[in-house]
Amino acid sequence: MTIAASAGMQQRERNPDQPMMRVATIVAPGCVELQQHPLPHPGHGQVRVALHGCGVCASNIPVWEGRPWFQYPLQPGTPGHEGWGTVDAVGQGVDSLAPGDRVAMLSYHAFASHDLAAADAVVKLPPNIDGPFPGEPLGCAMNVFERGDVSPEHTVCIVGVGFLGALLIQLARHRGARVIAVARRPRACQLAENCGADHAVRLQNVADAAQQIRALTHERGCDRVFEVTGHQEPLDLAGQLVCVRGKLIIAGYHQDGLRQVNLQQWNWNGIDVINAHERAPERYVHGIVQAAEAVSQGYLSPQALFTHRYPLEHLAEALDIARRRPDGFVKAFVLMPGHASC
Repeated sequence: MTIAASAGMQQRERNPDQPMMRVATIVAPGCVELQQHPLPHPGHGQVRVALHGCGVCASNIPVWEGRPWFQYPLQPGTPGHEGWGTVDAVGQGVDSLAPGDRVAMLSYHAFASHDLAAADAVVKLPPNIDGPFPGEPLGCAMNVFERGDVSPEHTVCIVGVGFLGALLIQLARHRGARVIAVARRPRACQLAENCGADHAVRLQNVADAAQQIRALTHERGCDRVFEVTGHQEPLDLAGQLVCVRGKLIIAGYHQDGLRQVNLQQWNWNGIDVINAHERAPERYVHGIVQAAEAVSQGYLSPQALFTHRYPLEHLAEALDIARRRPDGFVKAFVLMPGHASC
């Protein structure tokens, strides 16, 4: 785990006339270089955003650890995709945004002081949102919850209480549903209760957790079960908890290998299985718009979930703590100079 200044950075700094931006580049597994690159100009339909910060996503961890299929160095600023900041330049054909607008956006090189984004992938934030706003993961929570089609009469189970799980608990409570949360750690169970869960069940083994939830639901099971861990054992549990004709919503990031499922059980109970990851950019933007409204209105409250903050030059530490997930960790992000409080 290292971070260093590159020779290219030192050479580029010798040209005092070229506007520059700071960029973090993962040059090898566990190694980041802090570089300077020429400040890009937005093209037609684009805006340039002076970033205030960028969240660290669980999906960043494999490329940080290293896998045989990744090629290094990565493109500068990747895989940062949870940025927010202030528009500081607009390209031709953009009339929906102006310099000074505070925004979140869908972009992919946001471990940097600046990034470009298509104007239609940028969401202007309401004026009463003045703290960190990593739009992509907040929008993801809104999209996942929308796919679940939760009603006030439902019993909802959230299997996994990290950042996404905690947000889903808040959304389900706002909808009026009864909420059961499942987590491995006592502090995660406490977090679930703080976010509004009616019950928090500790997952020490699948059989015991399933028995507890069957008792809580009088053997009926749950109308909606959201699996948000990305691991086999919690997926096994989630499948057992869905009631007849209920819905299993898979939002966990299952990217480290094959999974086995109890298709006999799923088939017998006639459940709907929904893979809730979005891939269409317009759906991501839709979610960010919905998240901004939810935070503005106060029924989505992510601020307490932002547990670890680092300056851009300490990106390596932010990625490493997201990988280790020590007790008390929920969400890390990096902040740019001058934005330590936002």
